[in-house]
Amino acid sequence: MIISQANADDVAGLARLLWLDTRKEEPGQRSLDAFAAELARWWTANRHSHLAFVARLLRPEIVGMAWVALVPRVPRPGATSRLSADIQSVFVMPDQRGRGIGSALVEAASEHATSLGSARVTVHSGRTAVPMYERLGFESSRQLLQRTASRNMVQTDGS
Repeated sequence: MIISQANADDVAGLARLLWLDTRKEEPGQRSLDAFAAELARWWTANRHSHLAFVARLLRPEIVGMAWVALVPRVPRPGATSRLSADIQSVFVMPDQRGRGIGSALVEAASEHATSLGSARVTVHSGRTAVPMYERLGFESSRQLLQRTASRNMVQTDGS
């Protein structure tokens, strides 16, 4: 297994995995080719803040991916280069699961974020992947809270 940071030549393979991962969840998906073109544009605009790591076996096709979003944090006295990171869109081809590929991808993405100075790496996981993240040292935190988009639509009375 070879884990590497993705580059522009990997965008089509990343699009394929994202397509496979979400095709049942996203209604009204366009064609894979159309999505690959959209991802290529997005990649160009976001390649410095969203890094992808890919897994390959003996062949050149990508069998797994993990993204890390790097978020600059507000500077503080004595800490002017603060950074947070969030693991996103981890996916391994179903026929390759259970071989440690997902773990290796998450480790690579997390270690890279840490090497860039991230104070923490977070992940919002589906239930089935929680044990993997816990094995890799991720812990639940009472201080990390979230608010869903529907709660952001709070009505005000105009006063």
